[in-house]
Amino acid sequence: MDGVFSFLIFAVFFYLMMRFGCGAHMAHGHHKDSNSTEEEPTIDPVCNKIVESKKGYGKVHEGKLYRFCSRQCLDEFDQHPEKYIDSLNNAGAVS
Repeated sequence: MDGVFSFLIFAVFFYLMMRFGCGAHMAHGHHKDSNSTEEEPTIDPVCNKIVESKKGYGKVHEGKLYRFCSRQCLDEFDQHPEKYIDSLNNAGAVS
């Protein structure tokens, strides 16, 4: 009988924490900071396709993250990174 009573106390505590405590924020999406910005899609420097955040392949080169739509684009970038970085910088200067 003592085990059942302990279980019921734990179950009520668990329910209250999930309903009104930190668990409630997780279920309703309130855990994100309203000031935080979502990562915006980036442009693949090799083929100029748009790559959504956290998709495709990523590579940090000289402290900057570049995203690639495919493994082939990543491999091409690895062979000649300066070529693609220069073309990105030149495209940004024209815009």
